[in-house]
Amino acid sequence: MSSKSKTSRRTVLKLGAGVVLAGSGVMKSRPARASTKLRVLLNFYPEASHGYLYQAVATGLYEKAGLEVEIRPGGPQVNGMQLLGGGEVDIAIGAAITVTGGIERGVPATVIMPTFQSDPQALVTRPDINGIAELKGHKILVTTLGRSSYWLWLKNRFGFTDDQLGPYTGSLQPFIQDPTIALGGVIESEPYNLRRAGVDVKAFLLAQDGYPPYGYPLIAMQSFISRDRDVVQRFVRASLEGWKSYLAEPTPGLDLLKAARPEATDDWNKYSLDLIKSLKLVDGGDAQQQGIGIMTDERWKKLADLLIEVGVIKPTTDWKAAYTTEFVKGLGITL
Repeated sequence: MSSKSKTSRRTVLKLGAGVVLAGSGVMKSRPARASTKLRVLLNFYPEASHGYLYQAVATGLYEKAGLEVEIRPGGPQVNGMQLLGGGEVDIAIGAAITVTGGIERGVPATVIMPTFQSDPQALVTRPDINGIAELKGHKILVTTLGRSSYWLWLKNRFGFTDDQLGPYTGSLQPFIQDPTIALGGVIESEPYNLRRAGVDVKAFLLAQDGYPPYGYPLIAMQSFISRDRDVVQRFVRASLEGWKSYLAEPTPGLDLLKAARPEATDDWNKYSLDLIKSLKLVDGGDAQQQGIGIMTDERWKKLADLLIEVGVIKPTTDWKAAYTTEFVKGLGITL
């Protein structure tokens, strides 16, 4: 990074980009005049893939949009859909499978934008494993959210069974201690941290084996969307502008992110951002022509077909209620 980009955390905060709520790990943008407050829950501890949100705080994009955005960290045992449904947060990063399955059960939640065009979910193994199919019968550590999302696809695609499940609490020690275990992680996170701990690993990106969802979708309750569509539109636009700014010069967002999670080191963040760019997680697929954050009915139908096949939803389920392209269509924001 250039000397100009090496902005200290103190400088970023002094510029009014945002404030750290001491001891909480929560990031909050400075209130703008007549601003609307939004509480956004991450799907895990803060990491580089969330940096665009912090960037939108740090560079004043949310403030310019008339929003005061509070970013709350998640965790492996945090049930974002429960917090969203209970009104504890306004927007949560979750999983497309969970939202679509919730429509079947009458849960009125809707995806308003994706973080990524393809899901960064991966299975991490020892080097002797040559493909996901070889993990049948192996113990696989999966988070609470993962059990209701990508695990359903793994069972359908590879014939895995629930007796293979083990809890992933965020600790890498069970995987390190037992070389037969696989770990459900994120392509830019767990592989890096395990290698840094001296463990040789492979990582299999589920999307490369056909896992269909968009990655890390941002979700709101339908009642919240209906109450103020303009607020949602402003949030989506500012967030996508945050992506563009973040990938061009990530320092402001990373300074705030590291304040929330000090163990998110510069090396790890660089590794993660390099992967996000090389895998074209943000600007691949339809986003190349239609702009980042785009979603299409055709892509969602692939997910719906999977969920019908595995019995999560019925063929008569209104799966289109699980998402809306209203807020991303036509924005045309490119990197």
